[in-house]
Amino acid sequence: QVQLVESGGGLVQAGGSLRLSCANSGSINAMGWYRQAPGKQRELVAAINSFRSTRYLDSVKGRFTISIDSAKNTVYLQMNSLKPEDTAVYYCTAASTLVTVIRGMGSWGQGTQVTVSS
Repeated sequence: QVQLVESGGGLVQAGGSLRLSCANSGSINAMGWYRQAPGKQRELVAAINSFRSTRYLDSVKGRFTISIDSAKNTVYLQMNSLKPEDTAVYYCTAASTLVTVIRGMGSWGQGTQVTVSS
């Protein structure tokens, strides 16, 4: 059973930056971040696999960067130029393939709150 431990959420002003981290207990080929705002569906923010193939939500392209440290089994999400609409609970996910991550069928972390004030 994969265990995912997230960190790095918090409160930041619009235009600021945050970096989320997610460490997993095993060796995983693909990881990603989803987010869910109140009253909205969970959506894929970014995903990456061990080959460094990536997928991004259109609204975060150019602002967010996902990276993976395979030696540490850790994925990062660097979030710059944050906007109030980025406010959500961010969930880490991991799976054996990038497609599985994109389909939302991997293992999940507990979530970390990101709040962007205007």
